[in-house]
Amino acid sequence: MTTGQTVFSKDLQSKRLIVERAFNAPLKSVWEAWTDSTILDQWWAPKPYRAETKTMDFSAGGEWLYAMIGPKGDTTLCRVTYTTIEPFKSIGSTSEFCDDAGLTNPDLPAMHWKIEFSHTNAVTAVRTGITFEKEADLQMIISMGFQEGYTMGLGNLEAYLKNSLDADRRQGS
Repeated sequence: MTTGQTVFSKDLQSKRLIVERAFNAPLKSVWEAWTDSTILDQWWAPKPYRAETKTMDFSAGGEWLYAMIGPKGDTTLCRVTYTTIEPFKSIGSTSEFCDDAGLTNPDLPAMHWKIEFSHTNAVTAVRTGITFEKEADLQMIISMGFQEGYTMGLGNLEAYLKNSLDADRRQGS
């Protein structure tokens, strides 16, 4: 897989999206970018939006509640419930749109994520599998701009990792 390129595959029959991206970064740095809310807030949202963590408990059964805030202050809340965590290997979760109290918005579909991490020759690959209850749910998320937004977010992650590694090199770490 080429670094810096996001590859999307859609399997409508299986109600599944597969997203792959490789980063020129250590596994530890990529893992932390997915598991530390202060780092997630720096890259998760596609520009001009920004992510803002409300609460995060990165543990199996724990939740990450965050807001996606638009340039005019419009806010969309999401809740991620972590189902499985295998440190430095994979994260399983369910992501749902919700209200201020964390109650699920029944008009928007849940997404079931499995994010897998692997590292070879200074490159960390991230493979994200997202499944849906119905094909119409997958189609709705795609029509809402998920592919473009997630690709932009992963581009933000690429920039964050590069800047972070460059800063470490300058400091002699």
